[in-house]
Amino acid sequence: MVWQQIYNPVGNMVLSTLLAALPVVVMLVGLGFLHLKAHIAAGAGLVCALLIAIVVYGMPADMAGRAAVFGGLTGLLPIGWIVLNIIFLHQLTEHNGSFKILQDSIAGITEDRRIQLLLIAFAFGAFFEGAAGFGTPVAVTAAILIGLGFSPLAASGLSLIANTAPVAFGALGTPVITLAKVHGYDLMEVTAMVGRQLPFFSVLVPFWLIWAFAGRKAMVEIWPAILVTGLSFAIPQYLVSNFIGPELVDIIAAIVSMGCLIGFLRVWQPKNIWRSTSLKSRDTSEDSTAKPRAVVAHARADVIRAWTPWAILTVFVFIWGVPSVKAALNGLFAPSFPMTGLHNMIEKVPPVVPQPTKEGAVYVLNLLSATGTGILLSAIVGGLVMRYSPLALIKQFFKTIWLVRFSLLTIVLMLALGTLTRYSGTDTTLGLAFANTGVFYPFFGTMMGWLGVALTGSDTASNVLFGGMQKVAAEQLGLSPNLMGAANSSGGVMGKMIDAQSIVVASTATRWFNHEGDILRYVFFHSVALATLVGIFVTLQAYVYPFTLMVVK
Repeated sequence: MVWQQIYNPVGNMVLSTLLAALPVVVMLVGLGFLHLKAHIAAGAGLVCALLIAIVVYGMPADMAGRAAVFGGLTGLLPIGWIVLNIIFLHQLTEHNGSFKILQDSIAGITEDRRIQLLLIAFAFGAFFEGAAGFGTPVAVTAAILIGLGFSPLAASGLSLIANTAPVAFGALGTPVITLAKVHGYDLMEVTAMVGRQLPFFSVLVPFWLIWAFAGRKAMVEIWPAILVTGLSFAIPQYLVSNFIGPELVDIIAAIVSMGCLIGFLRVWQPKNIWRSTSLKSRDTSEDSTAKPRAVVAHARADVIRAWTPWAILTVFVFIWGVPSVKAALNGLFAPSFPMTGLHNMIEKVPPVVPQPTKEGAVYVLNLLSATGTGILLSAIVGGLVMRYSPLALIKQFFKTIWLVRFSLLTIVLMLALGTLTRYSGTDTTLGLAFANTGVFYPFFGTMMGWLGVALTGSDTASNVLFGGMQKVAAEQLGLSPNLMGAANSSGGVMGKMIDAQSIVVASTATRWFNHEGDILRYVFFHSVALATLVGIFVTLQAYVYPFTLMVVK
């Protein structure tokens, strides 16, 4: 029997909203203030979500349980699979000694830690976001930064802050493509609109990143390098999104940005070299365990060998991101398993959708096409190039599973929580609270996108969740549907740094286990502040600068 979602279960929208928010509050308070281990906080949030869904929203208990299981499976594949295999590759390079050579080669470009952040966390991370998304860039950049000697909090928090502006076009444009496909937006129009919002923040975020790391004065010292990095990313981001399409926006922009920054450093270097690897004014004995290492010059052949596993990773991740490759691999093996008792058994109802719509729940075991599989193969190939024996690779893989076991459990529990909120309708209750803000809707609609990513951990999932609501609300208020659809995605990128799964990925990559609460407390202000700025920018687009809504033909 089909169950219809209820968005105001207690007859009072304020109280319903507070109850809907309770599971997320329980998890975040457990992480950020009670200093609970991440898997325990996630488990508490999941239990609370089950109680709210069943007791308050009237969701059948078996459906609620199946929704949680469905989400947990999604947590293992693709998210957990990416984390496991990127840490596996990092372990191989670390034990082999090649990672130390890679660190020294980066320091050879510049010893200044601020510029290393621009190159690795922002530009290199944006490339991986464009090619793979779904946690890959944070896992890669945080692992490299911790190896370079950055403190665990700096490596984790700054990787999360940097991984914002590229997110809307991540995984070859998946979030925007999904928004258009699921909710009937014109793909090029909504892509162009996102491309008129995010370039401003692509310039701002590198400045923000260095200020957060080293302070205002230290940021001003290298403003030419920051400006080159941001502009050389923002301009291609605008041009590709407005005149080509969403698929290659991040990849092209990231390559241009890295090339421009490295080229600029040939003619310009900061007067003062910043060698500290800890966050300014936040260095404690707990978060500064990694110390800067002496830089050694290595032979060109050794440097090439050290970079080879990461070059192999880049090639594999890019190939696995190509839609035709994914389709071919799915054609070989991608069995689908409809979740009995959940698939098409739940209906979304107006005003969230124009007419009652059944929610599908099909788990696709796309193991071959999963990005994590491409990373695993790259690690195996890279390991063989590094002269590991097959037996040594197998042993190291199982050691890595043991190393990240609690992180994988946390991701499973958090995805179970996020999926349950979607199927029970509690997240929609939160979204409707934002939608009922009238003339302030451009701002709060943007914050709805932020909330969606903070809850689900994915800009794609947030667009699926709230993209239709944005369109309906915009039409009712006389606003541009493309503006608000794009705002959902652009606002969502700032929620990426506080979503639970990204924080777990960062803590795992830096081996800073059980410190997820410290990371959350550090990045929370940055997330809210940047999302607020996006909301203000969208409001200006709606009411002050409407010419930005014009479609470029």
